[in-house]
Amino acid sequence: MIRVITYSFHSRSRRISRHTIIQCVLVGAVGLVVTGTSAAETPGSAAVSTDPHKVKGVESCVKCHENEVKQWKNTPHAQTFDTLHRRPEAKQIAERMGVRSIKRGDVCIECHYTQQAHEDGKIKAISGVSCESCHGAANDWLAIHNDYGGENVPKSAETAEHRARRMKQSINLGMRNPVNLYLVARSCFDCHTTPNEKLVNVGGHSAGSKDFELVSWSQGMVRHNFLRTEGKANAPSSPDRIRVMFVVGLMTDLEYSLRATALATEKSTFGLTSAKRAATVRKKLTAIQQHVNNPQLERALAAVNSVKLKLNNREELEAAAAVVGESAYEFAETQDGTRLSAIDPIVPPPNAYRHQSQR
Repeated sequence: MIRVITYSFHSRSRRISRHTIIQCVLVGAVGLVVTGTSAAETPGSAAVSTDPHKVKGVESCVKCHENEVKQWKNTPHAQTFDTLHRRPEAKQIAERMGVRSIKRGDVCIECHYTQQAHEDGKIKAISGVSCESCHGAANDWLAIHNDYGGENVPKSAETAEHRARRMKQSINLGMRNPVNLYLVARSCFDCHTTPNEKLVNVGGHSAGSKDFELVSWSQGMVRHNFLRTEGKANAPSSPDRIRVMFVVGLMTDLEYSLRATALATEKSTFGLTSAKRAATVRKKLTAIQQHVNNPQLERALAAVNSVKLKLNNREELEAAAAVVGESAYEFAETQDGTRLSAIDPIVPPPNAYRHQSQR
């Protein structure tokens, strides 16, 4: 019998070198195993990015994902485009950071907006956190994503073999497809942790989303999973998939917390919060491992237990983070959740999801 583990998180909003524009959205479950990722999506790499020169915009998604887009429009992800720059606390952070325009300054725009390069060469914010913020700039993979086996072949007639090949090719070209939960989970942690020391210590930005946890934050209001029902209903994920999501979320959190700790140069809010978050998540995963005895978890914990969460230890911390990220990808790819029922007492139930989903 698993004991109930209680905990809290200590962070809020952003990510390593190009603190990309993401909060978190998970689309529907796809029961495939896909191998191969693009260079930008390599498990355990330091950052993912959304190239504004390859962003197509929400309009390129709405034709096939109308209900998903409708759901998105009701979320803070979409509404931040009209609200963030008006918030007093956001203005105060921007002023401390020397940012004249929240919608134009890189320190804010890369997490809170979707950027697109225009014909005049200027890069502008075109929406809040949107489809491509979480799933990758679509220019390179959109045509393949929409090809079900030929020009006149409908999705309903696509073969399993073609679907698997289409998924793999799309991922190789930069799509963060939830066929592997880690690929999209890292989009969430790109911005729900805040690996920008100056932004936290000087700007006064919080050091990550307080109490962020992948299941409860992705399966409520922001859930837009119409895939399994042919677009008819915003279907919840199965208990098996939720279990995998929960563990993958914690492993990704550990990876990103380690990377944030590695960036710290002074003993202040940023470094202390990041190290504390890493230590907290490590304890949760250690407790889970006692009940599931998983090889990927074992490898991840061995890596993090071999390093000290301290200043001036960047190389070792980033090496451990890479192992944790690789292990999280492998876990998401190989586990179907059926052998993880022991963690059910600590997996957030639907009534704990952040805002209830609109159906």
